Amino acid sequence: MSVACNRRSFLKRASGLLCPLIVPGSVLGLNGAVSPANRIVFGGIGIGNRARAILPNFLAFKELQFVAVSDPRADRLKSAKEMVDAHYRNQDCATYADFRDLLARRDIDAVLIATGNRWHGLGAIYAAKAGKDIYCEKPVTLTIGEGRALVQTCQRFGAIYQAGTQRRATASYQFARDMVRQGRIGRLHTVEMQVWAGPGIPHDKPAPVPAGWDYDMWLGQCPWQPFVPARVNAWQYFWDTAEGVMTDMGCHYTDQMQWVLGTDDTGPVEFETEAVEWPDPAKFMSQTPITATARCKYANGVTGVMYQRGAFKERYIKYIGDEGWIQVDDETDRVTAHPKAILSLKSAGGAGWDDASGHIGNLLKCIRSRTQPACNPEVAHRAITICQAWTISLRLGRKLRWDPVRERFDNPDANRMLWREPRAPWHI
Repeated sequence: MSVACNRRSFLKRASGLLCPLIVPGSVLGLNGAVSPANRIVFGGIGIGNRARAILPNFLAFKELQFVAVSDPRADRLKSAKEMVDAHYRNQDCATYADFRDLLARRDIDAVLIATGNRWHGLGAIYAAKAGKDIYCEKPVTLTIGEGRALVQTCQRFGAIYQAGTQRRATASYQFARDMVRQGRIGRLHTVEMQVWAGPGIPHDKPAPVPAGWDYDMWLGQCPWQPFVPARVNAWQYFWDTAEGVMTDMGCHYTDQMQWVLGTDDTGPVEFETEAVEWPDPAKFMSQTPITATARCKYANGVTGVMYQRGAFKERYIKYIGDEGWIQVDDETDRVTAHPKAILSLKSAGGAGWDDASGHIGNLLKCIRSRTQPACNPEVAHRAITICQAWTISLRLGRKLRWDPVRERFDNPDANRMLWREPRAPWHI
């Protein structure tokens, strides 16, 4: 961020000029405008569907300015540039196929990372090393080991980092947290969560890489695979590039569970999975489960249960105590509870989960104050660790004990899955 001009000394110098100097109010930060010297300058890394959905939330803040976007796909670069330029009514947004060229710009203070999962952790690590602050979409890493490396790198380089688990800034989820913490449902013993059933991706054949794609950059740290359209378009359902629905969406709910329990710096001690339905290899090429049930247990006895089943619109999180329960339906933001009298305490209105403005505002405030935002690297890492531990449990088909201090399992095969070496030339 540029050092703000001293307005008084600037005007004093200007008064000595031989000709009148007319300065627009926006330059001086007048009339509600933010002067260029005080703006936080942003770049975007990975400008696909999620980035284009959340970008308007960023652009609405006058105190920041997007100046560049990066993506290995030329078509997405073009559409993102058009979107940014249309907002600022100019043609100034720069484009880069290689995100490292964007990170090399000294005028950029922070980045929005909204790539596919394979690039979230590694991209954030590269950004932190380049001296940038970060807003990164979830899931924040591919492995538990990568998550710990992310935390350490942000600490070492002083990066301010916010994970895109924006439900902490959503009124319905804040109300549920408050009711549980105030004891309105008695002693909490179970947190029940549901995401939707995953698809099976039919077999497909390799094809030429489309014009305008840097496919090697798109793959990033992942092992090289031929370009198979179905695999590339549904990357969420292959182990190299993601972990399926339970991790992709489930981390929103494990983040909520950690928040409500006050366990942001630790986590459960036991993981197991059951009722796993795998894709039929005769019909499908995808690798991640279609349905599953996952359980975890904290040292204080609280149990978390994640169901992967049903339709997209049926996702929810429910807190169950010995005197009642409270539930947030994610599709509608509707809160239900027993006893119903709990609902009389809820205020009307408030932002829904699809409005990330409050979460972004929290990051901007923390960039200026150099303090930790709501979903800082440690918080985000601990939440995604739960989903990654469930994935390891279901892939091994066994129950696992976990030490949240040492971040190690009681099983050597599970510990070997804590980390994987990035494909050259990428490294942590």
